[in-house]
Amino acid sequence: MVRKIRYAFILCFALTITSFAQLAKSVQFKEEVFDFGNVSEDGGPAVHEFVFTNTSGRPMKVLSVQASCGCTTPDWSKDAILPGKTGFIQASFNPKGRPGYFNKTLTVTTDLDASSIILQIKGQVTNEDVKPASAEFVAANGNWKFKTSSFNMGKVYLKDEFVVREFAFVNAGSKPVTYDKFTGPKYIRVDVQPKTMLPGAQGIVKISYNGKIKNQYGFQSDNVELQTNDELNPVKSFSVFATLEDFFPQLTPEEQSRAPRLNVGNSLDFGHVKQNTPTVREVSFTNYGKKDLIVKSVQGNCTCISASATKATVKQGESSTIKITFNPQDRKGTQTKAVMVYSNDPQNPVQRITFTAYVED
Repeated sequence: MVRKIRYAFILCFALTITSFAQLAKSVQFKEEVFDFGNVSEDGGPAVHEFVFTNTSGRPMKVLSVQASCGCTTPDWSKDAILPGKTGFIQASFNPKGRPGYFNKTLTVTTDLDASSIILQIKGQVTNEDVKPASAEFVAANGNWKFKTSSFNMGKVYLKDEFVVREFAFVNAGSKPVTYDKFTGPKYIRVDVQPKTMLPGAQGIVKISYNGKIKNQYGFQSDNVELQTNDELNPVKSFSVFATLEDFFPQLTPEEQSRAPRLNVGNSLDFGHVKQNTPTVREVSFTNYGKKDLIVKSVQGNCTCISASATKATVKQGESSTIKITFNPQDRKGTQTKAVMVYSNDPQNPVQRITFTAYVED
């Protein structure tokens, strides 16, 4: 009897460990952000390798790596990576003709998970005529200079709390500039410190963003205006970017076993399509969980895409489809686009469907 109890305990413990392991990342990078620091404009490409480990229980392959800019050339391990072994994603950034601050991303898709991994490289391109300290602030808005011309909040959860990001700037003018107030949507707050910026001084713009009040999914763009007494440009307009998704607390193994599970194909080929002629394709998906799966939003990464779920609520074991309409408009040649699916699957709440099409005249 004692031996049976001991065996049951060991089995339960092993299952618990396995369940927790499933919640961990299947691909573990040593770092997901790399700062090159100062990069010489005439020094040739700056290269960095992001090393990762396959922490899943099966071999995996990197399907694709997409750079956010043509100035960045990606490379990656082409062979299958066995469990416990390492691979690489290489980023080669060409600084020629790109003085100032840069921040680029690589979107990595593997066959382990439909959700992509975002890697980031950043740094400062300098030359002999520009001092690194002054080149850091390259986006002018009146006498104020920022590192970028917009405020990117990154990922924001739909929680009833304000997420805060800080953005540095300098007063590049010859007179003090005083901040008065801002106008913008109710889910965004702005604070400027210090209120009065002396010539040559550095301050911060503090942006607070409430995803629950915004209550939308995916990439969002808003506008705020900062009112100052800057003689060159008193009303400063900025775009505020954010990517919104649901927040899920860590689940117990039992809760995870009962949760809804979305499984949607992550690639699609539209084939040859005619210019300015909408083309429709459908992608099927299944709920492999034990609770109702709810598709909350389906969004394309281009105005040329409209997409929706045929059935938003899918019960255990049932299937539905994502209908994707692609209107190439005046585009030509090979097109690569993506559709994001937002659901209540706590393990993979955001899943990507990428598709290609060749647009003919």
